[in-house]
Amino acid sequence: MPSDPLSLTFAALADPTRRAILARLASGESTVTDLAAPFDMSLPAVTKHLKVLERAGLITRGRDAQWRPCRLEAGPLKNISDWVEHYRQFWERSFERLDAYLKVMRKQEQDKLKAKGKSHGRKK
Repeated sequence: MPSDPLSLTFAALADPTRRAILARLASGESTVTDLAAPFDMSLPAVTKHLKVLERAGLITRGRDAQWRPCRLEAGPLKNISDWVEHYRQFWERSFERLDAYLKVMRKQEQDKLKAKGKSHGRKK
């Protein structure tokens, strides 16, 4: 099991059930029972997912008598956003270079078509 925060977060987000749980918690805190309702799995299975999310710091679970509300913790998501931002900038620069290359290619193709049209025009 990874131990650095970013790896823990990515590992937790790798599962679609855990992503769905986070999406539900984005609307506000919820009980384990409420979080388990839309899934076709046992309460202990949902609890295992919650433990992974909790270990990654993506949720916290409170204790209010028998009610154990879960709430989303956005800090680890911000860390992922910051990490991905570096690569977004790389992708944007790559797309800008591709766009410039395509413009050159289009211009060359247009120049070829114009030259071809002129050479056909002389033969008449």
